[in-house]
Amino acid sequence: MSDETTATVDLLVVGGGINGAGIARDATGRGLSVLLVEQDDLAAHTSSASTKLIHGGLRYLEYGEIRLVHEALVERERLWGMAPHIISPLRFVLPQTQSPRPAWMVRLGLFLYDHLGGRKKLPGTETIRLDRSPYGAGLRDTRGKGFVYSDCRVDDSRLVVLNARDAADRGADIRTHTKLLAARREDGGWVATIVDAAGEQTVRARVLVNAAGPWVADVLGRVPDAEAHRSVRLVKGSHIVVPRLYAGEHAFMLQNPDRRIVFTIPYQGAFTLVGTTDEPWDGAPADATISAAETHYLLETVARYFNNAPSEADIVWSYAGIRPLYDDKAGNASAVTRDYVLDLDAGQARAPMLSVFGGKITTYRKLAEHALGELARFFPEAGAAWTAGAVLPGGDMPGADLDAFVAQLQREWPDLPPALVLRLARAYGTKARILLGTARVMADLGEDLGGGLTTREVDYLRTHEWARTAEDILYRRSKLALHVPPGTAARLGAYLAQA
Repeated sequence: MSDETTATVDLLVVGGGINGAGIARDATGRGLSVLLVEQDDLAAHTSSASTKLIHGGLRYLEYGEIRLVHEALVERERLWGMAPHIISPLRFVLPQTQSPRPAWMVRLGLFLYDHLGGRKKLPGTETIRLDRSPYGAGLRDTRGKGFVYSDCRVDDSRLVVLNARDAADRGADIRTHTKLLAARREDGGWVATIVDAAGEQTVRARVLVNAAGPWVADVLGRVPDAEAHRSVRLVKGSHIVVPRLYAGEHAFMLQNPDRRIVFTIPYQGAFTLVGTTDEPWDGAPADATISAAETHYLLETVARYFNNAPSEADIVWSYAGIRPLYDDKAGNASAVTRDYVLDLDAGQARAPMLSVFGGKITTYRKLAEHALGELARFFPEAGAAWTAGAVLPGGDMPGADLDAFVAQLQREWPDLPPALVLRLARAYGTKARILLGTARVMADLGEDLGGGLTTREVDYLRTHEWARTAEDILYRRSKLALHVPPGTAARLGAYLAQA
């Protein structure tokens, strides 16, 4: 066990989800020194358990969340331009066949959705006849109309990793599997005790940023004199993945009789992602799993709309995550605001602590910018806001054109399977060239552990992206878990154990 005291950093960020990684990146780019600690893997919990969308949040208009929707819509195309390898446009079909909302209300909402955020590249809304459009294929009821609008999809956990990677490239110290045990104010700053596999260590910081997501209240409990002016409300969101429900690369937004909505989204080529639910949660955040009632709700929704209705036996994967929402005292979980609130605990003799309540993946960059704005007076030497439009690692492809980049990469590595090159391009963007290096054929990439996952890729993920376990790689970094044969996880685990 070590008790070494490090030099004082400007920011100690607690939490390696999207908000913590985004704040670390923004702060480091302004010239501040940053230490980020995450008790598990990056994006191990809420940030990898999303519906995997970059979207404005059409349904939030119904709750009057105009500011949030505007900000999210502005960010939507901005993030797409920053990371065109992991973010891509997606058309959503909204059938009116079973809508509890009148068509005029839905169309008005979509008109606002098209115009609130300065949409430039994404196509706008169109009205279709479901029985005359390919978008209606697979639906049980194609009588009447539907609306088709645009949003984007995202590889959520890779978005977190790329923010952490960019922060580290700019000088941040990113430590996974490192937990904050306690923190106290001393001499105008912070003295914190952290622990990892090597033991405890004392670190010093000028500012403590509590971006622990569902553990935000837990972190506050480790600070003796914490003054929290906000509270968190934990809401569980669960998803199921089933064999592909319909042809086409579009998603559906399904309206239920209880006025809640469920998305069906093409996922990993062969599957459809269905979600999400909204259930209050009182347990430990890491213990979240889908309940029988949630499974039934999602399957019932799919059966109500589609001819090809799956059963529980058809579910190939399910996951649940805990959303750490700002508690606005709304009556039900679906109505709780998805906006974020920043709570600053500081004073003349009190070292600053900034706690993050709420937020969503789409607005993470803006949240980070606002967080640094809240802290600006404590860092007069810091640079200005810079992240708007600054590409993430791998996103610097010419014209942000993924298709052209994939074609170029396949020309550069003609003897590798085109499907492998396509996957690597979508995951790593221009960094795929670093991963592939001088390899020309599959044998040059080392052992194939299954599903095209090679030891060369595993080594890259371990060296550049903090991957340590088979779960880190199969479920978060590569998304290959549903495509590898039995035994891959064990072979991968054995390979990682050799290091």
